[in-house]
Amino acid sequence: MEHLNSFVSMMETEGINKKTIQIFSHYYNQCINGETGKLSREQVRAPEQSQVLEYESLSQTNPDNLKKLAIIKLNGGLGTSMGLSKAKSLLPVKNNETFLDIIAKQTIKLRKLYHIELPLIFMNSFNTSEDTCDFLKKYPDLAISGLPLDFLQNMFPKVRKVDMKPLKCFHKSQNWNPPGHGDIYNALSDTGLLQKLLDRGFEYIFVSNSDNLGAIVDPAILNRLFDEKIDFAMEVCRRTDMDKKGGHLAKTPTGGLMLREIAQCPEDEIDEFQNINIFKYFNTNNLWINLEALHKKLVLYDGVLPLPLILNKKEVEKTPVYQFETAMGSAISIFDNSKAIFVPRNRFLPVKKCQDLLLLWSDGYELNKDFVLEKKEGSRDTVLELDNDCYGNIDQLKKACENGVPSLYDCEELKIDGFIKFKKDEVFTGKVFIKATENKF
Repeated sequence: MEHLNSFVSMMETEGINKKTIQIFSHYYNQCINGETGKLSREQVRAPEQSQVLEYESLSQTNPDNLKKLAIIKLNGGLGTSMGLSKAKSLLPVKNNETFLDIIAKQTIKLRKLYHIELPLIFMNSFNTSEDTCDFLKKYPDLAISGLPLDFLQNMFPKVRKVDMKPLKCFHKSQNWNPPGHGDIYNALSDTGLLQKLLDRGFEYIFVSNSDNLGAIVDPAILNRLFDEKIDFAMEVCRRTDMDKKGGHLAKTPTGGLMLREIAQCPEDEIDEFQNINIFKYFNTNNLWINLEALHKKLVLYDGVLPLPLILNKKEVEKTPVYQFETAMGSAISIFDNSKAIFVPRNRFLPVKKCQDLLLLWSDGYELNKDFVLEKKEGSRDTVLELDNDCYGNIDQLKKACENGVPSLYDCEELKIDGFIKFKKDEVFTGKVFIKATENKF
């Protein structure tokens, strides 16, 4: 507790609003008191099948509902794990179109098709806002009059693990971290954006990650939300071994739905957490939220939704630190009428590693006339496992593909140990395992 004043002073100096300082102080006190944010098996259950709506059961669409929808894209990530120092969404994905190009063109297409406003708003971090807004100037009609094109998520100071004091590096930016996408609720409220959307007659927001081009507006989902007056809906997919480390859908002891991230799982229960036969569904981070219900919850909780703490352990300049974070999906346990929707896997195409990007670059995917990225008919579900030392950052991947991107259309699995350069006319078929004879990249 003795160091909390140092954090408060540090945040006030940066001009951080009082509500965010209050939230950080709350999580700091939790941490000091020994609360780790862990959720053990006594606190979670596997959800009942009846709690998960089947996508195939969705009814016909009502186009009028789209007039009451706004899109929010989470765009705060730099993609540092891919060797990037700018917004990941600036990377080219297909036909030299970036994530931002594709998202913008999808939205413009929907506006023309349904004759609607359909606001597109990005939640940026202090790292990504300038680059993103500069890039989007090429779409002068993208912003809706009276609404911003972006808003900023807040930032928390990093906490030294050894003594719970603020981290103080020479480069000040290293002392701060975005507080996870759970900050969206606070940011929507504090920036006034939530009230602006309500005043304009918008009733729902569709929130998803900008690096997931499978997350497109689906009128059928929106129609079900209106029909059943659903406050909060989380799109989920069936977990596979590739997804076992991601957050999974669970049930509280009292029967409500909840989300548990791997950072919230006790170490001795990790195997159970990753058991895809017990916890069958993972969170795609595609969320549909009723704005009036969100407003009421914020009023009820004095502006701060009680999201569980995620204590993220990092290291900065060889100093172990804590990052206090929250996940926006964990709000599923707060809303009165929340649902999970089991959606097709094609709504989840995230790019977290360079090998994910290679898959989208390949001939297994195409960008259709509506600017929707989709698998080509007949293409295989390809599992990639590329040597991270050789393909882990974007410069390495670009070097590997400087002579062209190989065909992965009929490739079931590709594993490469070491570094090889691809060729445009190279075709991988079935299961391919390569051990390079050259030195690593």
